[in-house]
Amino acid sequence: MNNKKIWFITGAGRGLGVDLVKAALAAGHAVVATGRDPAKVAAAIGEHADLLCLKLDVTVMDEANAAVDAALAKFGRIDVLVNNAGNFNAGFFEELSPEQVRHQIETLLFGPMNVTRAVLPSMRKQRGGLLLNISSTAGISGGMFCTAYAAAKFGLEGWTESLATEIAPFGIQTMLVEPGFFRTELLTAESTTFAKPSIADYADRSQATIDAWSGMSGKQGGDPAKLAQAIVQLAGLDVPPTRFAGGADAVGVLEAKAQALQAQAAAHRELSTSLAHEEA
Repeated sequence: MNNKKIWFITGAGRGLGVDLVKAALAAGHAVVATGRDPAKVAAAIGEHADLLCLKLDVTVMDEANAAVDAALAKFGRIDVLVNNAGNFNAGFFEELSPEQVRHQIETLLFGPMNVTRAVLPSMRKQRGGLLLNISSTAGISGGMFCTAYAAAKFGLEGWTESLATEIAPFGIQTMLVEPGFFRTELLTAESTTFAKPSIADYADRSQATIDAWSGMSGKQGGDPAKLAQAIVQLAGLDVPPTRFAGGADAVGVLEAKAQALQAQAAAHRELSTSLAHEEA
């Protein structure tokens, strides 16, 4: 295929990562599928001539470099990098330990930075590529129980926006995906760690939120296979979107945030615009 590309996908052993690999392969692309346990990745996807499964813990820079080197040795180039690996440390900020917060940011922000740092030299050399970061509606609008997660995803959004301006001259494009609630494994015990309730003032809301989110697992409205197909479709455009709202709920979040920002900009416009230095 003339439009065959080499995809490099992190977090490919479960959830959306599996669907992304399958969608890219079905579209005729070759895929480097990575995860902390490559055997689990291979078992989740199955055999395919254009599939290479590699070990990669995104928080370890040496593993990122090794995986990228192996991908380039096999396929010669990487055209699409998908930073998808993630987890969820949920809870009220005061009840999340400093270690949990740091681990969340290490995985969701520094992890993508590590893998991107390893991939960018080859994309610059080939003067082309797509950096596709899986963010979240929590990277657009923060919410209760999401302080650590939103901090990491807001960071991912700002880093991607800024990096886009640096790498555009080399023909490298960026795309952020903000999924709403999809029936992935994010809310399962394997992916979600709830803060241990420890402060009485939060007790009622904490338990109610844990119960609600645990009960939602496996019942989310979005179909991850459809999201994966949409992402592969958009990645094939000459100019992929800067942002893609995944799901009707995500569209609502982006629209509400845009309206809120407009209202906040206008609320004290006279005061905001009166702050110029008065020249003598």
